[in-house]
Amino acid sequence: MKATSSGIQKLDRVDRKMVGLLQKDGRMPIVNIAKELGISETTARGRLKRLISEKIISVVAVSNPIRLGFEIIGNIKLDIDLKKKDAILQALKAIEALNYVALTTGGNNIDIEFIAGSLAEFKTLIFEKVSQIDGVNSVETSLIVEIIKDTWDYGTAWDDGP
Repeated sequence: MKATSSGIQKLDRVDRKMVGLLQKDGRMPIVNIAKELGISETTARGRLKRLISEKIISVVAVSNPIRLGFEIIGNIKLDIDLKKKDAILQALKAIEALNYVALTTGGNNIDIEFIAGSLAEFKTLIFEKVSQIDGVNSVETSLIVEIIKDTWDYGTAWDDGP
């Protein structure tokens, strides 16, 4: 693997192809992966283990929260006191209903995705948890009423490279 200008290790062709295969079918057996890549099963298993341990990929079931019975899913945008950023991010990481938390640029400082089982849970999340974190200046929410596209097979940034 070669480092890029951002310091991220560039994946080789085999790793990139493995990531692509798993993005399309995370349940693909290691035997099939090895066959598709033209490598041994042992090599494929080792590469997969490395990709997971280095947090390059996670193999999980991506689900549709609406079809799983959650009443409310949505997005929260926070404007925060940047001097308290680290403590705010730690507090947000601890809230189970938040499944995605990202530091961002632009009009808001933090972007969050959440899932709530009911309006009461949503109310508690916003008014008793998120807005009560020291350093949160404002909370803006938007609710998802329908998921139109939800894909995860975007490949890697180096798919056209050697």
